[in-house]
Amino acid sequence: MKKFILGLACAGALVGADTVLELNPAKTEIAFTVSDTLHTVHGTFKLKRGSIRFDPETGKASGEIVIDVPSGASGSGMRDKRMQKEILKSQKYPEAVFTPDHVDGRLAAQGPSEVDVHGRINIHGADHELTLHFKVVAESGQYAVSTHFTIPYVQWGMKNPSNFLLKVEDKVEMDVKAAASLGRE
Repeated sequence: MKKFILGLACAGALVGADTVLELNPAKTEIAFTVSDTLHTVHGTFKLKRGSIRFDPETGKASGEIVIDVPSGASGSGMRDKRMQKEILKSQKYPEAVFTPDHVDGRLAAQGPSEVDVHGRINIHGADHELTLHFKVVAESGQYAVSTHFTIPYVQWGMKNPSNFLLKVEDKVEMDVKAAASLGRE
């Protein structure tokens, strides 16, 4: 009965007002994978902050998800130093910011749902259109959120670290898992 009442309360919050999902940086994992001829490199970035505000009736969205670019780490100090300095240029571009403008789909008050969040990501000083497909599981007012997407970093103006011995893919795979809570405005 308690879960049913909580579900009704959450459903009420999703109707008639903007819905705000606040991401918890301490409970967010941002992983990246890039392959080269020798092996696959895995690493992580940290979330600085994140919120998505949207009208469930119209889909209009705002907010931002901010990634701390200098936090990028793959476990190899030398590789990470080169990645930060030559590829990401994180001293000049310390944040990657996704700004949503539209949400398609409905967020369930309890259980699983899927939504597509369209917007722009500003990375390495340029904006790029991006749609993120989120899988969301709601339980007791908390949301587990995940998405997978590809960044064609070379196409987006970043340097490919390949050399005559090493051939690196020109895209990076991103996987995000986050905990979020519901707000209302």
